[in-house]
Amino acid sequence: MIDFELSPEILEIQRTARRFAEKEIKPIAAEVDKDPDPEHNFPYEVVKKGCDIGFHIASIPEPLGGGGGGLIASGIVFEELARGDAGIAGILGITGLGLTPILLGGSPEQQEKFIRPFCEADGVRIACLVVTEPGGGSDSFDKVIKPPHGTKTTAKREGNEYVINGTKCFITCGNVGDLYTVLARTDKLQGQDGGTSWFVLPQGKETPGVSIGKIEDKMGQRSCPTTEVIFDNVRIPEDNLLGDEGDGFLITKNFLAASDPAVGLLAIGIAQAAFEEALEYAKTRVQGGKSIIEHQLVGARLIDMEIAIESARLLCWKALWYGDNNVPGDSKLSMMAKIYATDVCMKVTTDVVQIFGGYGYMKDYPVEKYMRDAKVTQIYEGANDVLRITAAREYFE
Repeated sequence: MIDFELSPEILEIQRTARRFAEKEIKPIAAEVDKDPDPEHNFPYEVVKKGCDIGFHIASIPEPLGGGGGGLIASGIVFEELARGDAGIAGILGITGLGLTPILLGGSPEQQEKFIRPFCEADGVRIACLVVTEPGGGSDSFDKVIKPPHGTKTTAKREGNEYVINGTKCFITCGNVGDLYTVLARTDKLQGQDGGTSWFVLPQGKETPGVSIGKIEDKMGQRSCPTTEVIFDNVRIPEDNLLGDEGDGFLITKNFLAASDPAVGLLAIGIAQAAFEEALEYAKTRVQGGKSIIEHQLVGARLIDMEIAIESARLLCWKALWYGDNNVPGDSKLSMMAKIYATDVCMKVTTDVVQIFGGYGYMKDYPVEKYMRDAKVTQIYEGANDVLRITAAREYFE
């Protein structure tokens, strides 16, 4: 029999994350969003409180020092925190994603070496995925694209070291990252030239040769910094390679099977918050002598939102459940979950602004922020159009 009941442990994680979002995140969300300087609006105190609770390592196995909740727990934390602010949810969620390539491609010795000290450290600790590049974007995730296209950052072997050179862009928390997992081009892909590989930089931004370039001034999710990361003859031991040379695509594919539905749930957190604002507004806003929820079009629009949100949430839960029980998960199911949930988020937040009318367009109300925060969910972790093409190519051709 199918059971949709969450375990008592995960229900407690959900309640804790929801309380945290309501009490700690939501009160500062608008203020951080309005800060005109993206370099100085990092919400350190709230992030520290979240790290102290352990939100950032909820998915990491307990033997490595994490919360042991698995992908479901991590996704639910994403959703609940995003109801307060999607950017802060992204900061606290990126660490679990940043450590995932080590869980998927690292040896037991590498996992113990890199993950345990990270999880057991005090204070704010952030692990970053360092993948996207200025000229390629989603090309970094494509197995068939060869030089000079695709990933251009290189990792050249010199003796018992690798030397990394190149520029990455749109890196979540790149300027505050304490550990980097980096995708770079190496020499081999199943005996051919042009493969990619994953590397661990356990010192993150403090690694000699690493510098931070532009800090982006973004449309939405402004509390979460997005930066360039530049590698200039960065030398790391050969033991920091995850798996074998050329394993980059396989690790990345398996990584996306874990990360895509988690991002989908972050989007559902935004949509849920926007829906709740619209529902309350529709009950109190009077037009034509009655509350607008009594107008058939508004009521129907609201129920369509709830149908879409609930459907997307269940699809994401299914993908994460599958990943927890069938490592590394089902990449097609995960892509479907991410595509559908983020598209739902964009539609719901747009419709919520419409329900608010002129007020929805004003910064006095929170709904225009939800709409701005929503858009990037269709772009990061694989743009939805690219994911559609990838899924069709892999599973229908």
